[in-house]
Amino acid sequence: MTTPDATPSSAPSPRVNLRTPEVMTQVQAQVESHYRSEIVDRLRANGGSITVAGVTVKLAKQFGFCYGVERAIDLAYAAAKVFHDRRLFILGEIIHNPEVNEQIHALGIRNLVGKSGAPDLDVLAVGDVVIVPAFGTDVETLARIKERGCQIVDTTCGDVMSVWKRVRQNANDDVISIIHGKARHEETKATASRAVHGGKGHYLVVLTLEETDLVCDYIRHGGDKAAFLKRFRGAYSEGFDPDIHLRRVGVANQTTMLRGETEEVQRRIKAAIVDRDGAENAQESFRFFDTICGATQERQDALIQMLAQPMDLLLVIGGYNSSNTSHLAELGEEIVPTYFIGNASRLGSREHIRHFDPQTRGEILTEHWLPAPPVTIGITAGASCPNNLIEETILRVFELHGVQRDALLLS
Repeated sequence: MTTPDATPSSAPSPRVNLRTPEVMTQVQAQVESHYRSEIVDRLRANGGSITVAGVTVKLAKQFGFCYGVERAIDLAYAAAKVFHDRRLFILGEIIHNPEVNEQIHALGIRNLVGKSGAPDLDVLAVGDVVIVPAFGTDVETLARIKERGCQIVDTTCGDVMSVWKRVRQNANDDVISIIHGKARHEETKATASRAVHGGKGHYLVVLTLEETDLVCDYIRHGGDKAAFLKRFRGAYSEGFDPDIHLRRVGVANQTTMLRGETEEVQRRIKAAIVDRDGAENAQESFRFFDTICGATQERQDALIQMLAQPMDLLLVIGGYNSSNTSHLAELGEEIVPTYFIGNASRLGSREHIRHFDPQTRGEILTEHWLPAPPVTIGITAGASCPNNLIEETILRVFELHGVQRDALLLS
C-alpha cells in the first residue's frame, strides 16, 4: 500500500463512481457470503413462523438491514475494492453493529475515532480515502477532511439528509431547531451542526418527555436561565439563550426515535407556544416536519403487529448502541418479557441468558428465561442487524431444545 503525500490540500478529490456493474457484482457476492441467511429466507417464505418440537419462532414482517444500511455497507466494500492501493479510513462505525464493524475492519479500513470519541484527522494525508458512515458527520469534520485532500466516500442515509435540509431552513428563517434525539449520537451531532447553517441558527437537543416539559415550562413562564443552561449543558449551540431563542422553534428529530414519542414532543412544545402566543400567532412561532426514518417506522409497526399475537417472550437482536434497536426493545417490554441481545452467544442455556439492561447500560444475567415447550418466541432485529446473526439466534433457540439445523430446513 502506498503512503501518500502528507501535505494538506484544499483541492477537491475527483468523484469516483463506485457502483459500476463490475464492482457491484463482486461486492454483492462478498456481502451475501458474510450476511445472507438461508434459514431466515426460508422462514420469511413460510409466512414468518416455524414450529418444531413444540417450539414456535415468529419473525416480525420487517426486521434487520434497511436500504440505507445496505447501501452504506455496499459502498464501504466497494471502496475497499476500488481504492485497494490507498489507505482507507472510516469516521467511527459504519453502523451500530459490532460484527459488521469487525468485517469492515477486516477489509483493511481503519477507524479514525478512538476512545475519546473524536476523530484523529491528523493522521490523514492527501489521497487517503475516508468513509462517512450512514449517520453522517458534522460540518466541521467534513471540511477538515476535504482540506487534507482526501477522497470522501459518503454513505450518509437519505433520511438523515432530509432532516439536515429542514434544520438548515430553520437557521435561514431564524427559527431554533429543537432536536428530539440523543445529544451524543453521531447522527444528532451531524444534524446539530447543520442547525447553525452559515453562522446562523441555534439548536437545543431534548431526549425525554421530562426534558421536553422543562423546555415547555420555560416557553410558557421563563425562569432561571443559568439553571436551564446547566440542565441542558452539552445539548445546545454556542451562544444559545433560552430567553431569546425559544421565541420561534421548529421540532426536528434523530431519525431512529420512536414516532409516538417524537409526536408527543411536538405536541407538547406546540401547546406551550399556543399558551404563550395564542393559536393564531403560534402558526408563525412553531413548525415541525415528519422526519422519522421510514425503515425505523416499518420495523416498529411490524413489531407492534406481532406483539398483538400470543407469545411467551421476545428476543430483540442488534448492537447495544443502536438507537432504533433499543426502541424495539422498549416496545416489547411493554407487552411481554423481552431480551435485547447482541447475538446468539448470549443464549447460554435454557436457564441463563445475558442481555442488555438500559438502566445499567450493560449486560445482566437472567435465570429461568425460557419456558418449557410448548413455547412461542418472537424475534425481531434492528436496521443494523444482518440476517446471519438472526439465523444464529434462531438456530440457538432450537438447539437448546435439541433441534438441529437440518430439521429446520426440512420442516
